[in-house]
Amino acid sequence: MPFIGDSPIAIPEGVTVQTEDGTMRVRGPKGELERFFRNDVAIHVGEQEITLSPACPSRTEKALRGTYAAHLRNMIKGVTVGFRKTLLIEGVGYRATREGEKLVLALGFSHPVVIEPTEGIAFEVEKNRIIVSGADKERVGQVAATIRAHKKPEPYKGKGIHYHDEVVRRKAGKKASTA
Repeated sequence: MPFIGDSPIAIPEGVTVQTEDGTMRVRGPKGELERFFRNDVAIHVGEQEITLSPACPSRTEKALRGTYAAHLRNMIKGVTVGFRKTLLIEGVGYRATREGEKLVLALGFSHPVVIEPTEGIAFEVEKNRIIVSGADKERVGQVAATIRAHKKPEPYKGKGIHYHDEVVRRKAGKKASTA
């Protein structure tokens, strides 16, 4: 099985990659991403592809090379296609609305929960579905996790906020005893 850091990373048209003092900048139609990489792995940016090679072959550098390759692939995918996380709201009276750029959640508390989007994050709301989208995979995942943390799904009725592909384990609840 080939190692993830061995294969070169293709740079699609419309995407520019620049490196400066260990900081990689990737620009594309969906935005611009920037990330710092340590100098343990040499990153060579060509016209059509990026190659990674370890500064000295050791186990740590091999692991870092795979990690850096995954980060670069995610950065390129983020500025070309983008990332999305879909959350579902279950429960009577639970709903989400957008007010400008903000996301307002009614989750059974005495007050509405207002979530401000961070830089590069956009919200879409359709009935009981919240879609968090953006170019940075980590930021999209973190914002989605923060939204979910406000009302995690409970195991008896499944009420709360969960990911669209998440399986909520249900408990049976109390049963009448027969004597």
